[in-house]
Amino acid sequence: MSKGKVLIVDDEQAIRRFLRISLEAEGYDIVDASSGKEAITLAASHVPDLVILDLGLPDIDGSEVLDQIRQWSKLPVIILTVRDAEREKVKLLDAGADDYLTKPFGVPELLARVRVALRRNVPDDSTPAFKNGFLEIDFAERKVTANGKPVKLTVLEFNLLALLARHAGKLLTQHQLLKEVWGPGSVEHSQYLRVYIGQLRRKLEPHPERPILLLTEPGIGYRMTLLE
Repeated sequence: MSKGKVLIVDDEQAIRRFLRISLEAEGYDIVDASSGKEAITLAASHVPDLVILDLGLPDIDGSEVLDQIRQWSKLPVIILTVRDAEREKVKLLDAGADDYLTKPFGVPELLARVRVALRRNVPDDSTPAFKNGFLEIDFAERKVTANGKPVKLTVLEFNLLALLARHAGKLLTQHQLLKEVWGPGSVEHSQYLRVYIGQLRRKLEPHPERPILLLTEPGIGYRMTLLE
């Protein structure tokens, strides 16, 4: 049984072959493209479960491919890039990428990112409850339980946690979190996030100094880990 269909977009044949072999060995079906325009066509016609997208394409930049896909689909997109600048990564995540891998990368990291992207069962506004490992959230009642015990959260703490939960497994930038929780006028106040993430860890994590639920991507943002 297939684990899902993955569209690989990269102009380097060796990279496409490496990704195909690695993913097919794990049970994924593969479609690949060597250009941005071909990728957009295949994304629409083959309806993959995930796109692995290189930025340096010969016809159009991968960021434009991402932008066009996001105009009609929310399917997970993992960016492949040699561009290691934080600003570039933040820009891509803000534009709708779910995650990124910086070249070179190993097969275990690739497979882990793919599993997380495909595993995301994102609760929407009509979903009353969410469970992730030791964490349970009742969105309708605005109640939180950790390890079976009720946790009292402030309004802002709950709103921040709920946003991370609704995008569990996805890296959200500081800009995205600040805009959604505190409003557009607060996007420069990253200290808000440090304080509130710290408060959530103290209330939720088994060992706040070694968080396993709410993880930091230095200089970029935060993600809620999908727990077993």
